[in-house]
Amino acid sequence: MKKVKLLSTFIAFSVLLAGCASSANPQTPAATSGTDGAGTGTAAKPFLTVAYSEGGTTMDPAEANDLTSDTLVLAAYDQLVTYGIKSENGSDIANTEDIKPMLAENWEVSDDNTVYTFKVRDGVKFQSGNPVDAASVAYSFDRVGKSSSGSFLYGMASIKSVTAKDNSTVEITLTAPNHMFLQIISMYTFSIVDQKTVEAEGADYLKTHAAGSGPFVLDKWDPASEAVFTPNAEYWQGPAQLGKVTMKFTKEASNRVLLLGKGDVDMAIEIPPKDVTSLESNDALTIKSNASNRILYFAMNNKIKPFDNEKVRQAINYAIPYDELLSGVMYGQAKQMKSSVASNTPGFTDAGYVYEYNLDKAKELLKEAGYEQGFTFDFTLGSGFDDWEDDAVLIQAELAKIGVTMNINKLARAQFLEQQKEKNLTSYISKWTSFVNDPGYHLGFLMYGKGSSNYNNYQNAEVDKLWEQANTETDAAKRGELYMKAQEIINTEAPWAYLYEYNRIVGMSNKISGYAFYPDEVIRFYPLSKAE
Repeated sequence: MKKVKLLSTFIAFSVLLAGCASSANPQTPAATSGTDGAGTGTAAKPFLTVAYSEGGTTMDPAEANDLTSDTLVLAAYDQLVTYGIKSENGSDIANTEDIKPMLAENWEVSDDNTVYTFKVRDGVKFQSGNPVDAASVAYSFDRVGKSSSGSFLYGMASIKSVTAKDNSTVEITLTAPNHMFLQIISMYTFSIVDQKTVEAEGADYLKTHAAGSGPFVLDKWDPASEAVFTPNAEYWQGPAQLGKVTMKFTKEASNRVLLLGKGDVDMAIEIPPKDVTSLESNDALTIKSNASNRILYFAMNNKIKPFDNEKVRQAINYAIPYDELLSGVMYGQAKQMKSSVASNTPGFTDAGYVYEYNLDKAKELLKEAGYEQGFTFDFTLGSGFDDWEDDAVLIQAELAKIGVTMNINKLARAQFLEQQKEKNLTSYISKWTSFVNDPGYHLGFLMYGKGSSNYNNYQNAEVDKLWEQANTETDAAKRGELYMKAQEIINTEAPWAYLYEYNRIVGMSNKISGYAFYPDEVIRFYPLSKAE
C-alpha cells in the first residue's frame, strides 16, 4: 500500500445542500454573533450579504446541480477531501492537482491504484451531534450511486464499492485505476450526510434540510427571496469569521449591480460584462474576473439533417462572427473557444481547429455538402441569459448571408432544459462548466458516446476508445496524448460551433478578504472575512 499522508491543518471549505424550504434546520446547535451584538457574548462578528440570481432547487447534495443549490450544500457540508489553494496572476485559485484532507485525516492507496483506504478524522460531529463515522461515509456514497444526478459521476469515478471496515475506516474499491477519483470526490456531490438523521426523518428530508458537519447552519431558505446561514459553533475547524451569511436572490442582473454599487450587498455574482468597467471605477469595490472552465457552444444535432453532415457543421463554424461576439456581446470578458475543452484545462489542444469568420469558405463547404442553395432549420433559445439572445441574433444574420435561414424559437429555461435532455432539439446554444479541471471529466460528459450530457448526439467510436483508454491510464504524459488526439478529432468533425469561454466575474466590497476562485464557480463562505 502507498501511504498518502497530507497536512492535517488546512483551510476547509464546507459543503452545503441547496433546497427549497423556508424553515430553519431545527436540529443544529447554532451560536452566532453579529454586528448588532447578538450572539453568545463573544465579540460581534460582521454579517455578509451576497446577491444571487436564483434561489436554488434542492438541499440534497446528491441531486444538486445548479449554482445556488451547490453553494447551499458547500456551506453546510464537508467532504472527505478538498482542493488546495494557489496564487496565480495575483488571485487565489483552487489547485485541483493538490488534494488536501478534510473529513479524511489521511488515506492509503493500493499498489495497483484500485483501493483507497480512508481514515475518518476523530471527534468530528454532525450538526445534530451525531458522530461523523465510516458508516455515514459509506451511506453518503451509496446515495450518490443511486441518485438521478450523481450516478453518472459515481461511474465516472470508477467506484465499485464503498465499505465501512470499522467506525473510522472506509475502503473504496474502484473498477480500474482512475486519475480523476480524488478530484471527483472533492465535489459537493460527495458531501458526507448524517445517516442517522436522514433515516429518522425520512427519505425526502434532505430536499429541504441540511444534515451535514459543515461550518454553517441553515436558518432559513426561501427560494423566492433569501437563504440565511449562521455559524456552527461546534465546527471542528473552529467557528466561521462571519456572524451571518445572507444570500439575496435577485433575478435581474441590473438590480444586483445596483445593490453592489450602493453597498447594499457585500458581494454579487453573475455581473453582466457591460457593467464591469463602471464597477471597477468604484473605489469601494474589487472586481474579480477569472478565466473559467465555463464554455458556450452552438450545438448541432448530429443525428438530424442537415447537421448529420460534417461539412455543413464545418460551414456553420466559418459563419460565426467570433470577434463581434467577444467585443460586442461580452465586452472583452471572454475569449474565443478553440476546442471542446476549455483552454485553461491541463491537456488542452486546439489541434484540428481551423475555423475563422469566412463566409466564402462557409459557402464553399455548403456547396460540397449538397446545400448550395442553403437550408432552413429550427434553433431553440433558452431564456435567462442576455448574451445567448444577442449571440443568436448575430449568428442568424450571418447565416442569412450564406442562404441559411435560422428560425429562433424561444423557450422558458425549465422547458429548454427538459427538451435538451430529450436529445431531439435540432440546434441550440448551451453552456457548460467542468467542475473537475481535467479533459476526461469534460469529454466524458459532453463528447463521450454514453455521456450523460451529450445532448446533441455526437458519436465517434475512436473518440470513445481514446476516452476509455485515458480514463484508466496512470501515466500522465500518455493520458495527455490520448486526450489531445480525441480533441483533434472532435475539432475536425465540428459537432459544435465553439463560441467563447466566459470569465467568472464576482464583485465585492474592498472589506471582503479570503475569496478564492474554484472551477465549479461556487463561493466558499467559510474562509471569507469582512473588515469593519
